[in-house]
Amino acid sequence: MSFLVLVLVLWVEQFSSLRHRLQRDGFFLGELVRLERSGKVHPWWSLAILVLAPVLVLALLLHVLQPVAYGLLALPVHLLVLIYSLGRGDAKAALGPFRDAWRRGDEQAALHVAERDLGLAADDPRDLLARVQGNLVWQAYQSFFAVIFWYFLLGPAAALGYRLLALSAANSHQPALKERAAQLRHAMDWLPVRVLALSFALVGNFVSVARVMLHEVLNWHISAGQLIARVGRVADDIPEEEEAQSALARLDSLWELLLRSAVLWYAVFALWTVLL
Repeated sequence: MSFLVLVLVLWVEQFSSLRHRLQRDGFFLGELVRLERSGKVHPWWSLAILVLAPVLVLALLLHVLQPVAYGLLALPVHLLVLIYSLGRGDAKAALGPFRDAWRRGDEQAALHVAERDLGLAADDPRDLLARVQGNLVWQAYQSFFAVIFWYFLLGPAAALGYRLLALSAANSHQPALKERAAQLRHAMDWLPVRVLALSFALVGNFVSVARVMLHEVLNWHISAGQLIARVGRVADDIPEEEEAQSALARLDSLWELLLRSAVLWYAVFALWTVLL
């Protein structure tokens, strides 16, 4: 059933607006603000309420539904939870205003748009382009690859837990709670980001990726964002110095690298499903 759900998610993503209707975080963010304002709840207890409790409720619900009607009642729950657990927004579409400003040669506008729409800042335009390229790979990873990895490995409860941790880390205003959520998310990112890096090696420049991963594969301290941005650039053969317009065109080639990796993942998932 897991592979069927993954295929349905792709269909919904391409041909339906269900994702945008489902991904409403108002209740969760309201509870986060309420717990932070109380000031009486330990950060670990806050995360238990915000993340662990919904995950356990979902796991219990699926345990009850799974034996009913050969699991058909659990199928829509799997689908809805996985769609909710995907990242927010459209990473590729968000680059539109930045692309327009850069093509016009308006570097100041490009810097402003990157800070406004992508949350990226840089003093040098070339450095900004590298940051934008890395951000595209990171957003694709955390929005899609990490979620489907945990879904296929441990089910919808793990995918939901990943997204709730990401929302907690991104929206918390309490330093201790934000730090704990980021630590747990870093732990959940450790394995899937390295699997995606291996995928980049198989569909991109194998030698360059292997050279980077040889030093970083067991490095616990490097963040998932830094690792996947660096590996993505070397997998796509992006040089340190290149023409501005060529660097902008690299956004499309990076997207193609991500699409090839997604095809590879789905092929592996399909093969795994057939063999088991």
